[in-house]
Amino acid sequence: MNIIQRNFFRLLRSGVLNEYESLEPMSAFKWNRLVQMIEVQGVSPIALKGIKNHTYDENANIPKDLVDILSTQAKPTDDKPLPRLSNPVLNKRLHKIQTEERHHIDASMTTLDLLNIIVDNAVHIFNKGIPLSGITELGRFLRTRGDKVDFVKLEKWLSSLHLQRMAQLEGSILIAVFGFEQAEIPFVRKEEPAAYNLTIRTLNHTEKDTSEDWNFRQNSIGFVSNNSTTMRRNLRRGIRYFGYAPIETTSNYFYNFVKSLSEIEE
Repeated sequence: MNIIQRNFFRLLRSGVLNEYESLEPMSAFKWNRLVQMIEVQGVSPIALKGIKNHTYDENANIPKDLVDILSTQAKPTDDKPLPRLSNPVLNKRLHKIQTEERHHIDASMTTLDLLNIIVDNAVHIFNKGIPLSGITELGRFLRTRGDKVDFVKLEKWLSSLHLQRMAQLEGSILIAVFGFEQAEIPFVRKEEPAAYNLTIRTLNHTEKDTSEDWNFRQNSIGFVSNNSTTMRRNLRRGIRYFGYAPIETTSNYFYNFVKSLSEIEE
């Protein structure tokens, strides 16, 4: 982990968990790169709070214009819709959990909220890669509401959705880069060894993806062409995360493939 990445995670840990660790001084160029990471990962509100927590840190020499950029982005987001899965059988199970839990005599909406965070992160991983904004949300939830979660029920749900190992990967990221203890995350039975490298790989892709997000397109004379860059990227991502959720990873790939075909203009 290089100095930019170390300061990145220190700001996030401060912004999410109110943990303080002095920043390392950097040049304006490196601060600019760090702000690019913050923008791409969608964690501007968290990072800005971390910066404010480091107001009296003499090493927090971040240029004011970069702070202003983050301030313009740190706006509250709308409520997220409930996550859905690509596999129709698993999505039906998920929908049943989401709609029926509130009517059970032993209902635990806190546990359902945690499940939705885990599933939402998983969907993002299948489609875009590790969402550090979602991982930090998971960490904050566990620290502030984890004592109210029915982890036995959560484990049953994750098992029915075949997402136990994906959830374990998300928890392992909290351990690897956010300083969590395994005891804080009951659904992590075994720390995933690839969690750290997958997270750093996400940070290394700091440039915004400028390739068009389409698989197939029909041109003006009716010929259909494919975007080989997008297809290769999606295939590599599917292979990378296949072992964590084989059913949903495969379904997600083919769902996006078919969706792209259906969107060709006739």
